[in-house]
Amino acid sequence: MGKKGCSKIQNNKLNTYDWLCDVPDAANATDYVEVQFKNTRKGYYLNSSKIPLEKGDLVAVEASPGHDIGTVTLTGKLVLLQMKKNNVRTGEGNEPKKVYRKAKPTDIEKYEEAKAKEHATMIRSRQIAADLGLNMKIGDVEYQGVTAIRRSFITLPTSVSTSAS
Repeated sequence: MGKKGCSKIQNNKLNTYDWLCDVPDAANATDYVEVQFKNTRKGYYLNSSKIPLEKGDLVAVEASPGHDIGTVTLTGKLVLLQMKKNNVRTGEGNEPKKVYRKAKPTDIEKYEEAKAKEHATMIRSRQIAADLGLNMKIGDVEYQGVTAIRRSFITLPTSVSTSAS
């Protein structure tokens, strides 16, 4: 594997050093790849089309609904070990999400546009919560690949019961 896979450079928050990168055939041990999105959200995706991927590549992956854009953070045999460590199950009833393709320039453009909106959306969400008198902290907002889908990360000061009496 090239410099991308064996690099000791820690250029993201959850970098995993691939200590198996120099082992023969370790890079081809699995079709799964680890993909990181904004901040600390990671997922494991099946590269069923056998697209040649390396650490650092931007990819479009399956999401519900639509697709999402992320960065490949790990390939090869170490992905299987990370999946085991994180209790990621595969097989019947647990169909893996797929890597669609390497990100196209239009994907990257939409991704950058969405990323640019996130801070303003978070501030506006906080204003709405305050106007409604909701006792919550909105810590982050993340748009998923297509800008129509938004995830808000909130913290509630007390537990919320969803059971009906």
